[in-house]
Amino acid sequence: MFTKPLAYSSRPAEILLVEDNYGDVLLTQEAFHSAQLPHNIRVAADGEVAVDMLNGAGEYKDINRPDLILLDLNLPKRDGRDLLRFIKDNPELRHIPVIVFTSSQAAADISKSYELHANSYVVKPTDLAKFDEIVEVVESFWFKIAVLSNGPISRH
Repeated sequence: MFTKPLAYSSRPAEILLVEDNYGDVLLTQEAFHSAQLPHNIRVAADGEVAVDMLNGAGEYKDINRPDLILLDLNLPKRDGRDLLRFIKDNPELRHIPVIVFTSSQAAADISKSYELHANSYVVKPTDLAKFDEIVEVVESFWFKIAVLSNGPISRH
């Protein structure tokens, strides 16, 4: 099932930010706060917590699945590449767009991310104004323009 862009929905956008750098978490939250779309941002500081959130395990059993995942590559416990592989190999999760949002500009990281089916790869800027601009573009495209899937299509 597909849904119209979330900008026309009555519910807030659900965003999972998988990021271990507290400064980057604050910058991302602030940039989305100034955005116009209602949203909920949940933060996973490592790959294992992200897996628990995505699976609705333990204390995360009542949270909504994200509409979008912003994924850093260099994470403790389970790195972003492994987490991306986990998401895209899982039929219940693979429909969720994943934006690799990292400081790495390495060609190998970019190639590997797309090989693992990342939906896009964005290098985090160091300039605050550019950071806000990138978040605005992400919000505009993924929540105002793109039509997203509500999840796996049932074959019953």
